Amino acid sequence: MSVSGATYQSSLMPSEETQRASDPLLGRRLLIVEDDPYIALALEETLTEFGLIIAGMARSVTEALRLAREGDVNLALLDVNIGHEKIDPVADALAARGCPFIFTTGCGRAGLPEAHLQRPMVEKPFYVEEILAALRGELASAEER
Repeated sequence: MSVSGATYQSSLMPSEETQRASDPLLGRRLLIVEDDPYIALALEETLTEFGLIIAGMARSVTEALRLAREGDVNLALLDVNIGHEKIDPVADALAARGCPFIFTTGCGRAGLPEAHLQRPMVEKPFYVEEILAALRGELASAEER
């Protein structure tokens, strides 16, 4: 398989490849809002490996709001605190569009926006498996609504 002009050999076994092909995250357009450039880059690289398309990366609430309103996004990963700003308006914009999202935070559930306390969250530091499971779960919940 060719990825950005490079040849990629899959080390997955046939059953793993079949399972991966049925992954609901495959081909989803993800918005990542994260102000730490190292975490953002690691998320981008890792989540791309799992078949997500990074539709946008934002390091500010202003940029995240623009992407949430205008971007071709169908799933989002939101850091609760972006610098000194809260993610609340971005979460509100995504919810208004019916776009599923999850939060990442080091502050626990108490730091989530009041209007979105029921949304899934993954506490920092996190493992990629936690992010993937939360994204899959929120996507499934959104499709049931």
